Amino acid sequence: MKNIALKVCSLLIVLLSLYQYTLAQSKPTWIWYPGDFEIWLSNQMQNRRTDRGTFFPVFWKFDSHYPLIDFHKDFALTSPEEVGIYTEGIYNVKVDGQPLEGMPAKITVPAGKHRINIKVFNQASVPAVYVAGETVFSDASWLVTYEDKEWIDESGKTSDISATKWLNAGSWNFDDVANPPSVCKLPVTPLSAVSVAKNNTATLIDFGKETFGFIRLHGIKGNGNITLYYGESKEEALSEKGAITLDRLSFQQGVKKDSIMPLSKAFRYVNMVTDGSIQVDSVSMLYEHADVKEKGSFRCSDEEVNRIYDVAKYTFHLNTREFFIDGIKRDRWVWSGDAYQSYLMNYYLFFDSNTVSRTMLALRGKDPVTSHINTIMDYTFYWFLGIYDYYLYTGDQTFIRQFYPRMQTMMEYCLGRRNKEGLMGGMPGDWIFIDWAEGLSKKGAVSIEQLLLCRSLETMALCADIANEKADAAKYKQYASELKKKLFDFYWNETKQALVHSRVEGKQTENVTRYANMFAIFYDYFNQQQKDAVKKSVLLNDNIQHITTPYMRFYELEALCAMGEQPYVLKEMKDYWGGMLKLGATSFWEEYNPAKKGAEHYAMYGREFGKSLCHAWGASPIYLLGKYYLGVKPTAPGYATYIIQPVLGGLEWMEGRVPTPKGNISIRCSTQEMNITTAEGIGTLRFRSQVKPVCKSAGIESKGGDWYEMTLQAGKNYVINYQALK
Repeated sequence: MKNIALKVCSLLIVLLSLYQYTLAQSKPTWIWYPGDFEIWLSNQMQNRRTDRGTFFPVFWKFDSHYPLIDFHKDFALTSPEEVGIYTEGIYNVKVDGQPLEGMPAKITVPAGKHRINIKVFNQASVPAVYVAGETVFSDASWLVTYEDKEWIDESGKTSDISATKWLNAGSWNFDDVANPPSVCKLPVTPLSAVSVAKNNTATLIDFGKETFGFIRLHGIKGNGNITLYYGESKEEALSEKGAITLDRLSFQQGVKKDSIMPLSKAFRYVNMVTDGSIQVDSVSMLYEHADVKEKGSFRCSDEEVNRIYDVAKYTFHLNTREFFIDGIKRDRWVWSGDAYQSYLMNYYLFFDSNTVSRTMLALRGKDPVTSHINTIMDYTFYWFLGIYDYYLYTGDQTFIRQFYPRMQTMMEYCLGRRNKEGLMGGMPGDWIFIDWAEGLSKKGAVSIEQLLLCRSLETMALCADIANEKADAAKYKQYASELKKKLFDFYWNETKQALVHSRVEGKQTENVTRYANMFAIFYDYFNQQQKDAVKKSVLLNDNIQHITTPYMRFYELEALCAMGEQPYVLKEMKDYWGGMLKLGATSFWEEYNPAKKGAEHYAMYGREFGKSLCHAWGASPIYLLGKYYLGVKPTAPGYATYIIQPVLGGLEWMEGRVPTPKGNISIRCSTQEMNITTAEGIGTLRFRSQVKPVCKSAGIESKGGDWYEMTLQAGKNYVINYQALK
C-alpha cells in the first residue's frame, strides 16, 4: 500500500473530518445510535424480495437495533431557552442528572452550562430523538450509548466512575420533525407506458426500458382475477410459468377504482391477464428512485462510448436505493462484493458518502461474528477494502474511530479460520465465491483469497493507527507483511510467470487464472518486471480462462488500464458492453457471454429467466472512464492531494467532471489541449507529450522522456497546450 495514500497533512484531515461529521449543524435533525437505523432499514428492505409471490428472505444472520438508547449533550446558554422534544419511543428527560416529570414535549433550559439526557425505548423501530430549540437542537454532535453503566449507591448518589462508551449520534437527512426515520420511503415519480398490446384477456404493457417501481391499475371494474407477470424481457413477461415475479389479485368491484401494488418490482414489460368480467382502463407505474444527484460526468468523441456511459449511469441509478444493492429483480439484497464496486462507481458519479457508510454498516451488523459477511469469504475482505477506499476518497476518520471495534472483531474471526500454513482455506460454513465461472476450483487455499486478506490486513493497520490502537496497528502490519511474502513464496510460478490459482495439501496447483494476478497489478504487489510478465502471460493470453461477468471484468480492465492499455480496454469496453446494447439492453446485465444466442442470454441458476438484466456490477464503465481516462484519483485521504493523468486511449477528445468532498474537478482533453478546473486540495497533472508543453499560468516540469508534470493549486483553471502521443 503506497505511503502516498496513507500520509497527509494532519491538520487538513482533522478539519475535513470535523467539517463533515462533528461540526454543529444549523438545524435540528433526527438522530439515533450509529449503525442501528442502517441495520433496521436493511432488514426492512432485504425482506421485500419475492419469487413467484413467495417471501424469499436472505440466508445469513440478521441483527437488530438496540431498543434502549441514552442521548446527551452539554450546552452553555446565555439566556433561558425553550426546547421541543420529539421521539420515536417512550422516553424520559434529565437536565443535569435530575429527571423531569412525565414525558415532556417542551422544556425550558435555564441560562448557564447544562447537560441534557434523553433516554428512549422502542422495540419496534429505532429509538430516535429530534430536539428543536434556537441553540439546543439534535445533530451528530450528540453522544449516545446503549448501556450507560451508571448505578446509584445507598445514599442516592449516581456513581462518579463510569465505563460507558459514548459515540457520536447517527443521522441522515431526516430534518423534518414530521418525517421520522421509521417512515423512511424513497420518492416516486408517475410514469406511463410507451406501448400497450391487447390479445383477448391478456394485455402486454411496455414501459420502454428497464425500470423499477409500483404498478398502478386505473379504473378496475367487475368481478374476477387479475394476474400481473413482470418481465425484464418480453419473453419473461409472456411466460406465465417462468416469470420470476408476479402479483395475483381478486376483485368484486361494482364501481371503478384504482389499485397500486403493495411491493415494488423490476420490469420493462408487464403482462396483465384477466378473467371473469374484469375490466381495467389503463396501467401506469410509480417509478421509485433514490434522491441522489449526479456530480460526475463523461462525454467523448465516440458516440458508442457515450451510450455505454449513459446506460451504465442508468443501471447504477436503478441499483442505488436505500443501499447499494446487487440487482433490482433479484436478489434486491445487499451483497458485499457487489456493493464494493458500487462504492467505487459512486465516487465518480454521485460521491454520496452517506449511501456508502450506510451500506457498510448494514453489511457488518453487530457482534458476535458467526460467519463471513453474506457467508462469503471474499465478500468479508471486500468489506474491509471498502473502508480503506472510503477513507481515501472522503477523509472521514470519525467513521473509522467509531466502528473500529466492529472491524477488529470481524478481522479476528477471519484470522481464527486460517489453516496451519497461515492461509485462508474454506472451512464448514464458508462460501468461497470469487466469480461465476465454469469449472472454477475452490479447493485448498486459493491465491485471490490470500491477496484480499493481505490487503484487508493493511487496511486494519491503517485504521488501528487512526483509532489510536498502536499495538493493533503494529500487529496487523506484521501479519500483512508475512502474508505478502507467503503469497509470492507459495503461489508465484517462475515458469508460468504468474501467481497460480491455488495451493492444495501444501503444493502449488498447475492452474493459472486471472483473479489474483490482476489484483496484484493495481495493488502494486508486483514489481514492474512481474507486471509486464503477467500482462503477457495472463491478461493478454487467450489460453487463460476468460471472464464472462461484468463483476470480474471490472478488475480485469482496471488492471489493464493500470498498465497503460487504455486503447485495448476501450475496444474491450465497446465489444463487451456494446455487445449488450446491440442485443437491445437498456441496462447492463449480471452476466454476458457473446457466444449465447437469443433467449439463452436470460437464463441463469438453472432457470429460464434467472439472470438479472439490471445488475450494479454491470455499471463499471463509470469508474473506469473517470479514474483511468479522465485520470483523476486521490493520493491522500479526502483529496488533500490528488493526481490527474488523462489518457485519451484512442479518443479524439473527452470531457467530464470528477466529484470530490469539496467540489468538482473539471477536465476537457483533446489531442492538443487540456483545460482543467480544480477543486480544493493540491493536485499533480501528469501527462505525456510529443512536444514541449506550455501553460501560461503554471510551470511544467519534464520528468524524462515524454513525461511531464505540473502542480495544480486549489480553485484554479489551467489551459495546457501539448501534443498527445499517437
